[in-house]
Amino acid sequence: MPDGATPVLDVRGLKTVFRTRGGEVHAVNSVSFHLKPGELLGVVGESGSGKSVTMMSLIGLLPSPPAEVRAGQVLLGGRDLLKIDASELRDVRGAKIGFVFQDPMTSLNPVFTVGSQIMEPLTRHMGLTKAQARDRAAELLALVGIPDAQKRLKDYPHQFSGGMRQRVMIAIALACDPDVLIADEPTTALDVTIQAQIIELVKDLRQKLGMAIVWITHDLGVIAGIADRVMVMYGGQVVEQAPVRQLFSDPRHPYTRALLKTIPSLTGEREARLQAIEGQPPILTAEPTACPFRARCAHAYDRCETENPQRRAVDGLAVGQGHDVACHWTPDVSAEGAA
Repeated sequence: MPDGATPVLDVRGLKTVFRTRGGEVHAVNSVSFHLKPGELLGVVGESGSGKSVTMMSLIGLLPSPPAEVRAGQVLLGGRDLLKIDASELRDVRGAKIGFVFQDPMTSLNPVFTVGSQIMEPLTRHMGLTKAQARDRAAELLALVGIPDAQKRLKDYPHQFSGGMRQRVMIAIALACDPDVLIADEPTTALDVTIQAQIIELVKDLRQKLGMAIVWITHDLGVIAGIADRVMVMYGGQVVEQAPVRQLFSDPRHPYTRALLKTIPSLTGEREARLQAIEGQPPILTAEPTACPFRARCAHAYDRCETENPQRRAVDGLAVGQGHDVACHWTPDVSAEGAA
C-alpha cells in the first residue's frame, strides 16, 4: 500500500451525542481518521471510550433518537455518507462497507437459514438471481472455512458453534466485496482457541481480497499482530495515533502508556506486577473543554484542567499521517526511553 494512496474512507470532525432524560451525552467528540486501501487500522481503548459508537455513526447504525450525529464528514469514494438519505445509506451498508458485530450469538436471525441471510445482500445489492446467490453463498461459506458449505446453507444459526457463527457473520459482511470491513470486537464472545482462528482467518482474507479493515478491540495484544496503524480512543476522542510498531516502541500519551503496562509479558518476565489504571472513564454529559484523562493521569497539571489538548504531530509529519498525540505533556524520551 503506497503511503500517498488516496484514503478509501476519510472521517473528519465526527461528533455524536445521545439525548437522554438526564441531558445530552457527548459520546464522540471531533474524531478524525482515514483508512487507506488495503490497510488495517486498529482502534483500541477501554469500554466506553467511543470506539463502537464512532464506527456505527459512520453508516447510520445508531438508533435515532436517542442518537444524533451532530457534525462531521464521512467521505467514502468522495461521497459524504452523512448527507445521503436513508435509502442510499442502506445501499452503502453491505455493498461498500461490511460490518461484523461483536456477538455472533445474537447477530444472526434465529428464524432464517444461514443461506438465506447470506443471500439477502447478494440479491439486494448485486442483483443476483436466487440460484446465483445460492452458489455465491456457498462459495463465501467455503472461503471463511466452513466445510460442506452447500449443505450447511440449509442450517439455522443454532446448528453452528460460536466460532462458526462468527465465520458466517464474516461471510455476510464480505458478500458484496465491500471496500471497507469494520470488525467490532469480533472475537470477544469466543474462547481463546477460536479467537486465534478468527484472527488468522481475517488476516488470510485481507491478503486474498485486499480490502481495508477497521478492527475495534480492547486487546492491544491482538492489534500488535495484525494492524498497520493504531488509533487510541479515550473519552470519545482520539488521544494517540501511530504506526503499530511506533506506538508500541514509543507511546506518547499517558493513557496509551498505561494500557501497554496492562499487557502480560509473553516471556513471563517483568519487573513488577501488571498495573491497573486507577479511576473511571469520564461521564460525558458536556462537550469536553478539559483533558478527559486528567483525573487519572500522573502527569496532569493546571493547563489540563482548562484546555482540551488538540492532536499534534510528534514525528514531523502532518496530523493523521504519522505519529500524533493529543496531550499537553511531553515525555523526556531521551531520558526514559519508551518506558
